[in-house]
Amino acid sequence: QVQLVVSGGGLVQAGESLRLSCAISGSINSINTEGWYRQAPEKRRELVASITSGSSTLYADSVKGRFTISRDNARNARKTVYLQMNSLKPEDTAVYYCDTDGPTFDSWGQGIQVTVSS
Repeated sequence: QVQLVVSGGGLVQAGESLRLSCAISGSINSINTEGWYRQAPEKRRELVASITSGSSTLYADSVKGRFTISRDNARNARKTVYLQMNSLKPEDTAVYYCDTDGPTFDSWGQGIQVTVSS
């Protein structure tokens, strides 16, 4: 199992940037994929970006070219996955979640609010 702690959300103006962090600890060597999801009010949760253990990335069409998912090197059973969000738009406003999945688990961090004002 893994534990996830998300940080970095907040309120910004359109065009500005934010970086979300997801600190992961526990059985990190068992993780297949790390991902960022978001859920706007009255909308379904959607995948924003993901990165596999082999470093393959996937992005939602709506964030391609603006968002970047990355991670640092694991140390002492901990690693951090980032979501760099540039050129933010009001439609990026949502609660963002970090997710990891492995052979026997699918773990979520707490949601964090990102609000982009126009």
